[in-house]
Amino acid sequence: MKSIFQINEAAKFVSNRISSAPRTGVILGSGLGGLVSALKESMSIRYADIPHFPVSTVVGHRGELIVGELNRVPVWVLNGRFHYYEGYDLDDVVFPLRVLRALGLERIIITNAAGGLNPSFEAGDIMLIEDIISLMPANPLRGKNLDEFGPRFPDMSEPFCSTWMKQAIGEAENQNINLRKGTYVGLTGPKLETKAEINYCRLIGGDAVGMSTVSEVIAANHMGIKVLGFSVITNESIPKVKKEFTHEEVVDVANKAGATLAKLIKRVL
Repeated sequence: MKSIFQINEAAKFVSNRISSAPRTGVILGSGLGGLVSALKESMSIRYADIPHFPVSTVVGHRGELIVGELNRVPVWVLNGRFHYYEGYDLDDVVFPLRVLRALGLERIIITNAAGGLNPSFEAGDIMLIEDIISLMPANPLRGKNLDEFGPRFPDMSEPFCSTWMKQAIGEAENQNINLRKGTYVGLTGPKLETKAEINYCRLIGGDAVGMSTVSEVIAANHMGIKVLGFSVITNESIPKVKKEFTHEEVVDVANKAGATLAKLIKRVL
C-alpha cells in the first residue's frame, strides 16, 4: 500500500513544476485523449517521471499529467489511467487521485469507454453515470485507512454529485446531445465479456460495463472529492448485435464520440 510519504513526495515533485494547482481534474479513458487539443496554456509531466507513479501500458492511454485551461477553467488532465488487469493493485490505480488531492483537488470528471448493456443504447452514445457496481476482487480502501484523506467507512449512497449531474443534463439538452443515463459495472478484464456475463451484468442493474472507473469513484468519495462520470458506449448490447468486438474498435468508436463528449465537458466546466 502506498504511504502518505510516497503520496506527498509525488505531490511535491509535481508542485515544483507548476505555477498553481487547479481544483478541478479530468480523467480520460480509452480513445478520449482528443480533449487534450482543446487545452490552453498547457504543460505536461510524464507519469514515468513522477516518483511512485504507475505507467500506462494500454493503447489509447498516453500516460501524462497535464495542467492547462479548459474553457478558461484551470484543470488537471490525467491523459491515461491504470487498470487492475495491467497488474497494478487498486491502491496503485487510485494513487494519482490521492496525489492530486494532496495538491488541493476538489472535483473530478471521470470518463471511460464502456460496452453497452442497455438494449436501447447505441454505439457512440454518451451515458451520464448515475451509479456504479464494483465487481472488482478488491477495494482501493483495503488495508490501513489513510485518515488524512477520509473516514474508514465512507458513505457511497450518492457517489456522484447531484448538482453537477443536473448541470450536465441541462447542458446536454442545450446542445441537443442525447445524453443517456445509467449504472456502470466495473469488471477486472482484460478479456471482453461473454454473453452470459453480459446478461448477468444487465440482470443486476447495469447499463454499461467496463474495466475501470469504479475504484477511482470509491477513492474520490473517500477523500471528499465531488465526482461526475461519463461513459462513451462503444458497442450495442448483445444479443441485440451478434458480432465479435475488439479493443481497436472500442478506441475507434471512443475517438469518434470523444469530440461530442469534449464539447459537453467544456460547457459543464
